[in-house]
Amino acid sequence: MNPSPKNKLAPGARRISIAPMMDWTDRHCRVFHRAISRHSWLYTEMVTTGALVHGDVARHLDFSDEEHPVALQLGGSDPADLAHSARLGQQWGYDEINLNCGCPSERVQKGAFGACLMAEPQLVADCVKAMRDAVSIDVTVKHRIGIDKNESYEFMRDFVGTVADAGCTTFIVHARNAILKGLSPKENREIPPLRYDAVYQLKREFPELEIIINGGIKTEAEIDLHLQHVDGVMLGREAYHNPYLMAGFDARYYDEAGDPRSRAEVLEAMLPYIRSQLLSVRAGDTKGGLRLNSITRHMLGLMAGLPGARHFRQTLSDSKRLALGDPALLLAAMDGMTMR
Repeated sequence: MNPSPKNKLAPGARRISIAPMMDWTDRHCRVFHRAISRHSWLYTEMVTTGALVHGDVARHLDFSDEEHPVALQLGGSDPADLAHSARLGQQWGYDEINLNCGCPSERVQKGAFGACLMAEPQLVADCVKAMRDAVSIDVTVKHRIGIDKNESYEFMRDFVGTVADAGCTTFIVHARNAILKGLSPKENREIPPLRYDAVYQLKREFPELEIIINGGIKTEAEIDLHLQHVDGVMLGREAYHNPYLMAGFDARYYDEAGDPRSRAEVLEAMLPYIRSQLLSVRAGDTKGGLRLNSITRHMLGLMAGLPGARHFRQTLSDSKRLALGDPALLLAAMDGMTMR
């Protein structure tokens, strides 16, 4: 269990963040991302309150100290269960609790949480208040700009206003509507049009709130443009598929001196972590049946755009070599690469 963090955040701490992504941003992915950027704010996959109330808390909440700053995203709609789960999150050392009001999947809707909660702003406000009463760390909300065919700015404005009255001061806004019926989660990330102007307007109307924009953002130039209008930018799949994009973030957005790690240095920095994780499994701490691929699968995009990137991906995806559980596979994958 990690020590509880202080609640004092440096100004602009969430200037750049990496989105919670199911099946992707697990603890191993976050350690890898932290090896590239020291300051970018990281998020867990969504953890449901049911998993924490009735399941294996350690399996869902354990993480490594080097991941800080890291936020726990919760999925749920019962204020008491969310308060209990938020309290656990603080006890385990997370720096923030985030409530998911943006996931459009039908499975999540059946649990009466995710994007469908935008239709019940007072319930979300009650959930936020319950969590804020339970913890001293920040409680934030991630949501869409609308649901289904309700594309009016006023719908989102009233949602944010009601939840802000409960004490939430940070809103992460995916700048698309969530279509609750008829589109898959993947299609919900691509088909509804992006409406960045609605998020900019939200910041103008609520200048006292921290507004972070999310959705379809892929380059530093795009980040720079958004930061002229909002307080922070959250990247999703681009950060996962092209993770070395994050290498310049510490200097560019957090004023950190010095050069970033090279790609080779990132790989070398991961070796002690991988060895320690595999060693703990061999010692009987199974970590849910950890295999080398559980870590290396998150690293396939590290060489994106470089000569030899295909060789790198193929080597790290070689099932026979992965089965040996030898971290030296990372060094073999670097052979033949043109490092920058």
